[in-house]
Amino acid sequence: MAGARGRSGRKPKPTCLKVVTGNPGKRPVNENEIQPDDEVPVCPTWLSREAKAEWRRVVPELALLKLLAKVDRAALAAYCEAWSLLRRAEGELEKHGLLLLERTEFEDGSVVTKATRNPAAYVMTNAMAQIRAFCGEFGLTPSARSRMSTPEAPSGKGAERYLS
Repeated sequence: MAGARGRSGRKPKPTCLKVVTGNPGKRPVNENEIQPDDEVPVCPTWLSREAKAEWRRVVPELALLKLLAKVDRAALAAYCEAWSLLRRAEGELEKHGLLLLERTEFEDGSVVTKATRNPAAYVMTNAMAQIRAFCGEFGLTPSARSRMSTPEAPSGKGAERYLS
């Protein structure tokens, strides 16, 4: 799939993250990048209980780092629901185990028992992939944070608006 400028490859890093990471690539900072209102989004009422708990856990941290805007609500809600789905799948695996026994009786009286992977394992794997993607977007992993630092002083024209 082509990127925002019609090229494939890595997604461009938001300017606020370039400023926080010190712009190690020394690429020009986009002075015309759209800057959404940095008001903290309100937790959607329709989120599951576990998703709301995750929202309450991550939103204060993201807001403190100024990595969250009101328009990020949908992406953050999707991350929180993926977290909730992961937790439910973990519960199913704990309750029923990784393998399920499937018993089939035939007309001749023979019985075959076959072990199959619990579908919750597939759900869990997919939820983990979604979480991993969202964590990269919001800087929620150690590797994502290792590329970030707090700048000593704003540098470059326009940097003040990203750090204020």
